[in-house]
Amino acid sequence: MIRVILPPHLRTLAQVSGEVSLEVEGPATQRSVLDALEAHYPMLRGTIRDHVTQKRRPMLRFFACEEDLSHEPPDAPLPDAVASGAEPYWVVGAIAGGSASEKGVRTLFRKGS
Repeated sequence: MIRVILPPHLRTLAQVSGEVSLEVEGPATQRSVLDALEAHYPMLRGTIRDHVTQKRRPMLRFFACEEDLSHEPPDAPLPDAVASGAEPYWVVGAIAGGSASEKGVRTLFRKGS
């Protein structure tokens, strides 16, 4: 079971109040997680990835285990902690303006935050 945390605007669109849990067929990759997410919540199709190219939308980022996975290949395996459900896969809406330090990002995703 993969745990996914969506940004507020996508939770509203999907009509969910917290994290979602998904069954993923085959290896846990960003592509397989996003495919399962869009299959279970069809209203999210095109909001996270472009309909045609399947590339990440520019104002979204992907994180897992305190690491930015946004520029990783879509078929690269996700960390074991995500695949096992111990840690969530985050879809994060980018915040425009200013700059975010790596420390700030790590604080956002620290356990217990």
